[in-house]
Amino acid sequence: MTITFVKKLQNFLFPFQNSSESAPMSAYMRNLFPFLGIKTPKRAELLRAFLKENGKPAADELEAVVRELWALPEREYQYIALALLEKQSKALPRDAIGLFENLIADKSWWDTVDVLAAHLVGAYFRQHPEQIPVYIEKWLSSDNLWLRRTAILFQLSYKGATDLPLLFQIIDRCLPSDEFFIQKAIGWALREYTKTDPAPVLAFLESRQLPPLSRREALKVLERKKQREHAKS
Repeated sequence: MTITFVKKLQNFLFPFQNSSESAPMSAYMRNLFPFLGIKTPKRAELLRAFLKENGKPAADELEAVVRELWALPEREYQYIALALLEKQSKALPRDAIGLFENLIADKSWWDTVDVLAAHLVGAYFRQHPEQIPVYIEKWLSSDNLWLRRTAILFQLSYKGATDLPLLFQIIDRCLPSDEFFIQKAIGWALREYTKTDPAPVLAFLESRQLPPLSRREALKVLERKKQREHAKS
C-alpha cells in the first residue's frame, strides 16, 4: 500500500512537471533541492484531486508514506508529506514526535522546518505538553540549528496560551548564537507575541542585549503600528 500510494502520486504528478518553473524554484532555495516545477496553488489543487480519487493513507501507514516521500529528491514531495501530516495532525500518535524530529534534521531548510515547528510540533505539544521539557532541552542542547530553531518557534500560533517564561528562557539559551536562522527566529517569535501583548516583549528587549537582527524583527509590527498612527496625526 505504501509504495502503491507514493508511486500513484508520482505518476499523477508527472504530466504537470514544468521545467521552466523548476529552475527558478530551485534557485530560490539556493539550489539545495531539485523541483518538479509545480507551484504551491497548483500543487494544492492537484493534491486535493489525487486524495479525492485515492483517499488518504491509513493512520498506521502514514509514517511510512511520509518517510518515502521525504526520501524523493524533488522538493514538492516533502511539501506533500507535510500536507498529509497536517491533514491528520489531530490523530497523530504520541510517538509522532520522533518522526517530526527526523524530518526537521533531514533535508533541512526553513521552508519545511518552519511548517514542522509552527504547525506540526506546535499542535503536537498542545496535545502532549508533558513532552515539552524533554524535547526542548534535548533540542536546545543539540548542535543542529534547525532543532534549536524549532524550540524557539513551536509556540508561534499559541497567542494567549504562550508559555512566556519558557519562551524567554529558550531565547536566553539561544542568544549567544550568531546563526542567521536562530537570530531571525528569536525576532519572529517575539514579534508574533507583540500581537497578543507587547508590554512583556518590550520589557524583555529592555533587559537583554539582543542581536540587531532579532531586535529589528521583534519590533516590526510595533514600528508599523507607530508609523500608521504618526501618518494619521
